[in-house]
Amino acid sequence: MEKIMSESNSVQRELIHLLHDVQNKFGYIPAQSISQISRELKVSESEIFGVLTFYKAFTLKPRGKHLITICMGTACHVRGAPMILDEFERKLGIEAGETTEDNLFTLETVNCVGACALGPIAIADGDYHGQMKTREVGEIIKKLKQEKGKSIE
Repeated sequence: MEKIMSESNSVQRELIHLLHDVQNKFGYIPAQSISQISRELKVSESEIFGVLTFYKAFTLKPRGKHLITICMGTACHVRGAPMILDEFERKLGIEAGETTEDNLFTLETVNCVGACALGPIAIADGDYHGQMKTREVGEIIKKLKQEKGKSIE
């Protein structure tokens, strides 16, 4: 049993590591890379898809240059997160989970970022904007558009 467990853990660690490497290089996980990883690690593609869909950190679609994440946890929700999300969707012309046609912005939601006292929170390229007001949405978008050469990590 120890042998089975050690091999399983090793493959799982390598799988996650490889998926992170692929996403760091391409900005998402291309379909052809899943087949390659499957062959290399001798793990079924369905197992890889299970990992990809379980972890929010992975994406199967290209993301925009700028990533905007809205916390929809309970504390943020009761403090107005749905209105903040609506305003980002309106100003960007996309819904949560989508990327603008010019590939400049991706808008997503998460269940909680663990900074409940600061809610509602919008995270733009890793910068936390706490106690958000709808009137601040346009300024965040404008600032991101002006930043040249910055990309998500």
